[in-house]
Amino acid sequence: MSVVTAIAPETPGKLADALRSGRFAVTAEIGPPRGADLEPIQRAAEVLRGWVDAVNVTDNQGATVRVSSLAGSLALRDAGVEPVMQMTCRDRNRIALQSDLLAAGALGIPNLVLMSGDRPEHGDHAAAKAVFDLDSAALMSAARGLRDGGTLLSGRAVEPPPRFLLGAVDSPVLGADRLAQKIDAGAEFVQTQFVFDLDAFRGWLDRVRDQGLDARCGILAGVGPVRSLRALEFLARLPGVSVPPALERRLRGVPPDRVAAEGVRACVETVQALREMPGVAGVHVMVVGDEQGVPEILDAAGLRRG
Repeated sequence: MSVVTAIAPETPGKLADALRSGRFAVTAEIGPPRGADLEPIQRAAEVLRGWVDAVNVTDNQGATVRVSSLAGSLALRDAGVEPVMQMTCRDRNRIALQSDLLAAGALGIPNLVLMSGDRPEHGDHAAAKAVFDLDSAALMSAARGLRDGGTLLSGRAVEPPPRFLLGAVDSPVLGADRLAQKIDAGAEFVQTQFVFDLDAFRGWLDRVRDQGLDARCGILAGVGPVRSLRALEFLARLPGVSVPPALERRLRGVPPDRVAAEGVRACVETVQALREMPGVAGVHVMVVGDEQGVPEILDAAGLRRG
C-alpha cells in the first residue's frame, strides 16, 4: 500500500521522488573499504544499480576507520547509484559537521542520514576521544536551518544554501514519541532497525499513524536475512532488535545447510508483508558486505526499480 510523504518539490533525487509519489521505496547500505581503494564501492554499485532508489554509505561504522562517507558517496554517485551519505556526531565538532553539510550540498549529494554514532571504545581505536559536540537532534536541526534558512549555527548566512533530503534512524521498540522528536527536528525519512517481529512493528506503526507521522516522514522499515544461527544470536542481542520466538524456531528447525536459504525466505516474506502495511513508505535492506543478496531478496519479493 502506498503512502505519500510531504517532501518539498525542489528536493532532488530518486528517493525523494519515490517518497513524494507514494511509490514503495527501496534503499540498501554499503560499508566503505578499509583501504585507499574505491573499487569495492564500484563493485557494489554494479550489483545494486537498477534494484534500489538509493544506497547508504556508512560513516566509520562500529567506530572503525574506513574511507570517509563523503568520498564513498561520491564514488557511488559516479558509478550511477544515488547515495545516502551518513554522518555521525562522534568524530567532529560543529564546525567540521557544518563544513561537511556544505560539502555534501556543493558536491550534489542528495540524501543525508544523521545519527549519533557508535562509541569509540566499541571500535578499533578505543582510546580515541569522542567529540559529540552536537547530538543527532541538534545536527538535524542545524542541517535543516542551513538548508531552509541558509544560516549556520553561528547565525552567519551562506549563499547558496545546500539542498538535500534529511533522514534519521530509529528503532520501533523505543516508541513513537522518539520518532516524533526526530521529525520535529527535521527528519523527512527514517530507516528503522531490523524488523523481524511484524506484530510488534504493526503496533508501533499504528501509533505512528495515529499521530500522523507517516505523512510527515517516510518510514523505511529495516530488513535483512538471518543467514546463520550465529547471526541469529548476534542480532537477538542488538539494542532495539526484537527476534520473535517463531522465527527462532523456524531457523533452528531446519538442517544447518538450509539456515541461510530459510533466512532469505523469511526476509522475503517480511518485505512482502511490509509492502501491504499502511504507513510503510519502503524498506531499507541491510546486508553489508553481501550486496549480491539484495537483488535476490528484492526479485523474490517482486521489487525492482529498473
